[in-house]
Amino acid sequence: MTKLENGYVLDGMNEIERNIKRIVDFLIAAVALIIFSPLFVICYFLVKREDGGPAIFKQERIGRFGRPFNIYKFRSMRVDAEKNGPALYQHENETRMTKIGKFLRAHHLDELPQLWNVFKGDMAFIGPRPERKFYIDQIVEHDPRYSYLYQIRPGVTSYATLYNGYTDTMEKMLRRLELDLYYLEHRSWWFDFKILFKTFINIVFGKKF
Repeated sequence: MTKLENGYVLDGMNEIERNIKRIVDFLIAAVALIIFSPLFVICYFLVKREDGGPAIFKQERIGRFGRPFNIYKFRSMRVDAEKNGPALYQHENETRMTKIGKFLRAHHLDELPQLWNVFKGDMAFIGPRPERKFYIDQIVEHDPRYSYLYQIRPGVTSYATLYNGYTDTMEKMLRRLELDLYYLEHRSWWFDFKILFKTFINIVFGKKF
């Protein structure tokens, strides 16, 4: 369980540390956008070529201070994937994926456009994964502490992602919340570095998450 002060989960970073973290995220994202620009072009072309639909998928998520923003990814599913309403990714049972989408998601290349989200300041490299309001409303019915996460920017990767995986059930969503609150309370530059390093190792060795 996380510790509370006056009923509130405190951020483990002070204001100076938060500001430095934002500057570092901005600089790394700017350099990465330049370095990976050829890969962006290749992914864009392959997604567009398969079915002629939009290569970039955008979806509203809830970020810092509870404000909505658009998250960007390379589209990995069919254009009509959510024609019947919001639906979670079903892993091995998923039938909505495109051929190139399966490859991009397996190698986490679909997440590359989130470098733009980090550059803009919508997201950080490390932080709780952003969720849709549709699912946040359901989580809050079970545990209202979700609102504590609005203190910080959501992340491209997170402590919860490493140890809880993809959340496709309410049980996993509540477990993810516990891990995100733990990260919020204990976060530091060293903690962020360990999360980033382990994420890199998992990607290199092809771990699904």
